[in-house]
Amino acid sequence: MDGAPKPLAGKRLVVTRAVEQAGELIRSLEHLGAEVILLPAVAFAPPEDSGPLDRALQELPRFAWVLFTSQNAVRFTALRLKQLGLAPVVQRVAAVGPATAEAARREGFRVDHVAAQHTAHSLAFELRDSVAADSVFLPQSDKSDPELAGALRDAGATVTEVIAYRTVAPQAVDLSAIARVREADFDVAIFSSPSAFQNVDAMLGPGVLRDLAARVRFAAIGPTTAKAMRAAGFPVRIEAQEASASGLADAIVTYFQNQPVKARRS
Repeated sequence: MDGAPKPLAGKRLVVTRAVEQAGELIRSLEHLGAEVILLPAVAFAPPEDSGPLDRALQELPRFAWVLFTSQNAVRFTALRLKQLGLAPVVQRVAAVGPATAEAARREGFRVDHVAAQHTAHSLAFELRDSVAADSVFLPQSDKSDPELAGALRDAGATVTEVIAYRTVAPQAVDLSAIARVREADFDVAIFSSPSAFQNVDAMLGPGVLRDLAARVRFAAIGPTTAKAMRAAGFPVRIEAQEASASGLADAIVTYFQNQPVKARRS
């Protein structure tokens, strides 16, 4: 109902996702009553050398499995296939989570497996028997953790890892958003990747993010991001159980329901 109380009314949240990926999360948060400050902290670009990706894509049908660990991996793989005039013909496809699986389906891939826990570790564990002695194509970011490829090889797979895209800092930043963040003019800062967290730290300047950690709450989209933040010595108050926009929104709502605090604004 339109008149029903909104669980995030009066809360102000900082979203650090790339512009092209932030829409669903922003809509979810605003629907729940939150005010959103968009501070894109990452951007994405094709690999500097597309040769390895091109060679793998030209041999795509020979791979027993293609593993997608992010929506960006899907997006840049599909884009390069189109640029090369190739069809998304593969034997089997696995995705790290439902959002990545849906992105793959939109690009014409049939998805055969979605990780139950929506992490690379879970994906490797669940496929360990299926990929033994098989060839696996793993398109990923230049900043991807090597753990997945290592686990697949330990299971007996022959893994072809290629850089499908690069994670980079945005070329321009919103100075007004930066100023509001520096002043702690918000309730929760949301980080969707270790790169976003690291880039915000650099944007704000030495010591600013650490000072903010004592004044506001930090949220992570999933265990990989939360692990990187904690390893850097920062508390993660909110961690999504499902690495998706809806999962993150639900985690934030649950946090405030369980630990009610006074709204920042009426």
